[in-house]
Amino acid sequence: MRLVLYALAALAQTAQEPAEPESPARPNILFAIADDWGWPHAGAYGDAVVATPNFDRIAREGVLFRAAFVSSPSCTPSRNSILAGQEFFRLGEGANLWSTLAPEHPVFPLLLEDAGYHVGHWRKAWGPGKWKALGRERNPAGPKYKSFESFLDAREEGQPFCFWLGAHDPHRGYKWRSGAESGIDLAAIEVPPPFPDHETIRTDIADYYYEVQRFDADVGRALALLEERGELENTLVVMTGDHGWPFPRGKTNLYDLGTRVPLALRWGARIEGGKRVNPVTSLVDLAPTFLEVAGVDIPRVMTGRSIVRHLIGPDERGPRAWVVLGRERHTVAQEGHGGGYPMRGLRTGGHLYVRNLRPDDWPAGWEAPGARPFRDCDNGPTKSFLLEHREEHERAFELCFGKRPAEELYDVKADPWMLENLAGEPDQAVRLKSMSDSLDSELRLLGDPRAADGGGGEAFDTTPQRR
Repeated sequence: MRLVLYALAALAQTAQEPAEPESPARPNILFAIADDWGWPHAGAYGDAVVATPNFDRIAREGVLFRAAFVSSPSCTPSRNSILAGQEFFRLGEGANLWSTLAPEHPVFPLLLEDAGYHVGHWRKAWGPGKWKALGRERNPAGPKYKSFESFLDAREEGQPFCFWLGAHDPHRGYKWRSGAESGIDLAAIEVPPPFPDHETIRTDIADYYYEVQRFDADVGRALALLEERGELENTLVVMTGDHGWPFPRGKTNLYDLGTRVPLALRWGARIEGGKRVNPVTSLVDLAPTFLEVAGVDIPRVMTGRSIVRHLIGPDERGPRAWVVLGRERHTVAQEGHGGGYPMRGLRTGGHLYVRNLRPDDWPAGWEAPGARPFRDCDNGPTKSFLLEHREEHERAFELCFGKRPAEELYDVKADPWMLENLAGEPDQAVRLKSMSDSLDSELRLLGDPRAADGGGGEAFDTTPQRR
């Protein structure tokens, strides 16, 4: 495959007549990742309200992944898994929010740096937490720069680069009515179930859209700078989010609104524009992909699967039949103990299976008297509305904050918002067992401590927060 990449790179170079053939230029990598931007909030996915012209351009001129998922719907474990090319539960303490990432886990930016790449990041990259806590000497995303332009100015002439373009958008909090005041039409917003269709919620969604658009504009300026400097065609541009949106039943949940993210890639003349990959894909696949296009050996410890052949060839099947999902501790939010709300899940093209390992606990956290209720759900107008109108909208409240059974099963084609749990239906018993067995096999194969003989997953609960 590496020979194919080199051949493609050679064809893209201007014809010359040197005495000996020159080595093809290694591609640059621009990785643009938003904070809490989830699927399907982009024009390329059919959202007619949010304006994402730069994401739509990348999708139009490259490849759009229609079913991309993160390993875990929480910032630190998701970003750790992307950097390390491994499922979050393989990363020890790094499986939790406000944690760290042990130095024994190789990460793609520093591997590329060792191979001669100029690497760096802007704004939010790794984190939150303390990356030095276990002895790591370099930020996993490389050194921080004040801008993409200053990063480009700092590299040596002809040196390939890998830049992590981060953002704090669209993480909460939002400026109330910023979306409406920017011109977003509240009436045109589709309010997803289980939320009531109320102006407060529409306004909240519009404020989220406003920040999505701000991130999209940041990426647009980066693309313009690359074009201005003649670098765009030899740059693999990737644009995505670290997990779903910060709304109830979204972020920290294994439903699609928590784990499914936008993903589009553009690579100049080397990727045919307008390609679509429909099968499920995991963001843990990005690290080995970046290493392969750079001609760098992929560490055997990486469980992600390079998607290069799905980018440059006719193969649109995707690298996976399913993705494994999960979470551990997001915040300290459970009554009587400091652990999290551990979950594991298996998402295929047609179904989602969720296993709640502590069904007696609260998935969004405990409603502690006198304390911030449901801490695992970000505060905001939608959450406040549901709390204030819980009796009027009892079904919505229960879907967002109520306790859940040990197993959940959803037909995502018939029930795209995943509201009707089929786990107790007799006619779904065979499918339920099949997906449960498949999840068990995957977790054992991948080395999940909670699937190991004798357990061991309790270590996720006892590791300290690294604030």
